[in-house]
Amino acid sequence: MTKLWGGAFDKETDREVEVFTASIGLDERLWEVDIQGSIAHARMLGNQGIIGKSDASLIIEGLNGVKGDIQASLEKGVSPFDPKAEDIHSEIEKFLTQKIGAVAGRLHTARSRNDQVVTDVRLYLRAEIEKLDYELKGFQAWILKKAETSTEVVLPGLTHTQHAQPVSLAHHLLAYFWMFSRDRSRLADLKKRVNKMPLGSAALAGTPFPLDRNQTSTELGFSEPTENSLDAVSDRDFVIEYLSAASIIMMHLSRWADELILWSTPEFGFVKLDDSVTTGSSIMPQKKNPDVAELVRGKVGRVYGALMGALTLMKALPLSYHRDMQEDKTFLFEGVDTTLSSVRLMHLILRTAAFRTERMASSLKSDFSNATDLADFLVTQGMPFREAHEVSGRTVKFCVQNKKGIEDLSLKELQSIHPLYTEKVIELVKHVSVMNARKSEGGTGTAAVLEQIKKAEAGLSYN
Repeated sequence: MTKLWGGAFDKETDREVEVFTASIGLDERLWEVDIQGSIAHARMLGNQGIIGKSDASLIIEGLNGVKGDIQASLEKGVSPFDPKAEDIHSEIEKFLTQKIGAVAGRLHTARSRNDQVVTDVRLYLRAEIEKLDYELKGFQAWILKKAETSTEVVLPGLTHTQHAQPVSLAHHLLAYFWMFSRDRSRLADLKKRVNKMPLGSAALAGTPFPLDRNQTSTELGFSEPTENSLDAVSDRDFVIEYLSAASIIMMHLSRWADELILWSTPEFGFVKLDDSVTTGSSIMPQKKNPDVAELVRGKVGRVYGALMGALTLMKALPLSYHRDMQEDKTFLFEGVDTTLSSVRLMHLILRTAAFRTERMASSLKSDFSNATDLADFLVTQGMPFREAHEVSGRTVKFCVQNKKGIEDLSLKELQSIHPLYTEKVIELVKHVSVMNARKSEGGTGTAAVLEQIKKAEAGLSYN
């Protein structure tokens, strides 16, 4: 097989070395952006008079033809790429040569695979960031829709996995809305740094040809060319940044997945997962396992591993390009595929789930998550909080001894514990009242949650 770089070599590459160094099995997914970058490069070469305009037109026509051929082949379920090829870039050039002949050799003028590859990866990742952002936005829209109908649904809010204070289901769901907002903000910020064009940096030092990098940058939709050729060909910060953002997204998904797994157990019973996202047991016919949620939780390790792999890959690499960097796509593609599919599947799990609101409400009975409101009431009666805390604690102890919840106590029983308790307390300690008492901005009270929903809707509509 003829190599793009083989002119100075006397011996053929050892077959085992060819297999070890080949990347076609991995980078073939870059074929379309590779052609996109090559078309822009050819047009610029022609406009600058670096190659003849007729040659540039022939190259562009040929590349469009190659694109059509590849699409037709893939639509038939057949890969057109030679598994023994070195990489996708040499394959595209081979196809172009077969189509238009020796003129194809002019395409690589003023370009190296070093700047070609990193341009392809940036084009690819920019599109993948947009896909991921689209999925997260859709997920947020579902959260808002569900929250709007759940402001009066009460369930235990937990700390240390223990009942703490009642919250609304809407408030609980919106916590994930804001996590995803931060995720999308990180992706938007990252996209600015991804969206710089390395093409024209050549191997490492630029080129003596009179390139118009701004023309190529504009055609490819980049904000501007990269500033330094050494940095441009050896920079993989944007890959690491994506994997970092993806790791945080996966962490958020894992937290929610773990909650759903717990909520779907008989002990909780807060949610019933749909048959379409659960599986059974080969031996126990009654089982309905939350396998998809468990796999989302498990796949976090893949993305964390990809991040650590990319960081380790780039550690201690002197300027500029090294073949080590070929491995960046192993980690990047793992992160891209796993994160996107996990977001989509978590959305599917949630939108097909049945929330058992009656079970949520019943789980609050006698749980003492209204004890803080006893203390708060006593404070309004003039008692110092530390003393009020102690009296509330004694009230809980009385309930435990008498097998009652706070909400079950009569006024007589309350006043036997402390005379500052009044009839007003009876209404205050109802769990829905406890929830609605949290009126502060960002709190779980219905009025505060409705304001939160308005803010969330406004933010979502502008992004």
